[in-house]
Amino acid sequence: QVQLVESGGGLVQAGGSLRLSCAASGDIFSINAMAWYRQAPGKQRELVATITSDGSTNYADSVKGRFTISRDNAKNTVYLQMNSLKPEDTAVYRCNANIVAVTTAKEFRYWGQGTQVSVSS
Repeated sequence: QVQLVESGGGLVQAGGSLRLSCAASGDIFSINAMAWYRQAPGKQRELVATITSDGSTNYADSVKGRFTISRDNAKNTVYLQMNSLKPEDTAVYRCNANIVAVTTAKEFRYWGQGTQVSVSS
């Protein structure tokens, strides 16, 4: 079994910052790509940022220059540093990770439970 546990969400004023964390644990042999998604009420899920196992990153245009994705492979953790937050960043943020399990040697995509980020104007 693999678990992804997110933390770091909350309420912040516009212009503020938050740092989200997502820690993977359990039956892990290796972790390939990791990503953050978000979904606001009444809107479709949006890919926010991705990071490969070697650290290559990609961002949605809406967050470029404001958000930074990073990972600590020793801790099986991915982070999302969010600066200059805007009310339109309000959403539930979820991480995912493509993980190869020790027991099966197969890759599967796992999701965290989500953490709420609310930005007030």
